[in-house]
Amino acid sequence: MGKEVALSLNNITKRYPGVVAIDNLSMSFYKGEVHALVGENGAGKSTLIKTISGAVVPDEGYIEVDGMKYEKMTPKVSRQHGVEVIYQEFNLIPGLTVAENICFGEVTGKLVDFKVLRKKALDVFETMNISIDPDKLVSELPTAQQQLVEIAKAISKNAKLIVMDEPTAPLTVNEVESLFKIIENLKSRGITIVYISHRMEEIFSISDRVSIMRDGKYIDTKITSETNRKELIQLMVGRELAESYPKRSRITNEKALEVKNLSGNGDKDISFYVNKGEILGFAGLVGAGRTELARMIFGADKLETGEILIDGKKVNVRSPKEAIELGIGLIPEDRKQQGAFLTKGIDWNICISNIRKLCKNGVVDEKAAENQAKKYISELAIKTPYIDQLVMNLSGGNQQKVVLAKVLATDSNIIIFDEPTRGIDVGAKHEIYELMNRLANEGKAIIMISSDMEELLGMSDRIIVLSEGKIAGEVQKEQFDQNYILELASGQ
Repeated sequence: MGKEVALSLNNITKRYPGVVAIDNLSMSFYKGEVHALVGENGAGKSTLIKTISGAVVPDEGYIEVDGMKYEKMTPKVSRQHGVEVIYQEFNLIPGLTVAENICFGEVTGKLVDFKVLRKKALDVFETMNISIDPDKLVSELPTAQQQLVEIAKAISKNAKLIVMDEPTAPLTVNEVESLFKIIENLKSRGITIVYISHRMEEIFSISDRVSIMRDGKYIDTKITSETNRKELIQLMVGRELAESYPKRSRITNEKALEVKNLSGNGDKDISFYVNKGEILGFAGLVGAGRTELARMIFGADKLETGEILIDGKKVNVRSPKEAIELGIGLIPEDRKQQGAFLTKGIDWNICISNIRKLCKNGVVDEKAAENQAKKYISELAIKTPYIDQLVMNLSGGNQQKVVLAKVLATDSNIIIFDEPTRGIDVGAKHEIYELMNRLANEGKAIIMISSDMEELLGMSDRIIVLSEGKIAGEVQKEQFDQNYILELASGQ
């Protein structure tokens, strides 16, 4: 691997009201390398990405690329230098076809030659060694294929440096392997990949070097093969973490929630129970029906047949409002679209699901609402300069904590965590694990849907495996085995 610099950041500083997002940071990326970037949520990674792409202008410092220095990089100039960013939130137009999305912005004139668009898309897919129908609407694609379309868009623009922000978050194990092959292919062509991920196993599988950020500062860069997980975590969090999956008391034999022969929303004849004080894991591949099941239990989607029992009594859950009143809480998979009101403040978000209990004679008790917001900001260590800070201005991990606080404020006895640590750093993960254990120790019943196998095995008391909308098996703690669970999930 050569040492020619593809892009460098020099003494970059970016300030926002009440916070220094990036503090005098200098960092370089080599041509043809996979350079991992790690750090806790709030470390400044997102601001750094936006600085590279020209979406954010730093207050101090400059970017050097292709021998040219820029104190004020713009998105247009960044792209002219071959910089492409694939964000966690897809930048696709659902109503357009795959081919139209890949070529979007390139067509000029009144007439569009759709055959040319289609051929360009197919050519890019061929270089990636993948097969996606270029005529299909993006809205009809599964999340994993949408991720690949985003990568294809970047490649089609003749990218020299591609930033991938949590690219494997929506992917299955097999899809991750396919992505890694694509990355290796890009690397062999001299393209630089800046790879951001909270999944340590990926960092060691795919990257050549890894740079660590903490509190907006550059901490260090390591050759990946010469470091280890423990060292990286210590550099990221500035302290040594205890074991990843904390211990807790034994569960009870008292059923909190029971589901009998539930069908609907793509699921068929689902029956299970979860005890008070238990963490029940749900495993399955993308499309297995786990989220669909959670949404039916929470009343967000209608069930066709079956029964839901709480504390042994049959209940009708026809809406999320009724679910909350019955003591069911849901931390949804998509925190930005379904979990939080991004344009509202932290305090507003925390209090909204519990607003009736904060009212006196139909009027919100502002002091009680403020105290409740402060309580959960403190308990969950939400990093913010103000309690009314807009949620959209928080890091991903802190946004997730706001969603958690919103549910905890309802004092639900049954809590469904759907991908609770997706896109969350190791420090915040540990905090969420501690929280889940504390809730279980208090007698709450926890349902945890996760695509992170290590997390499932480490946190669950039992695991139910779904495959194509049906229960493929139930695995007891003493039977936990990754290969066995994957076999069940794949229908073998």
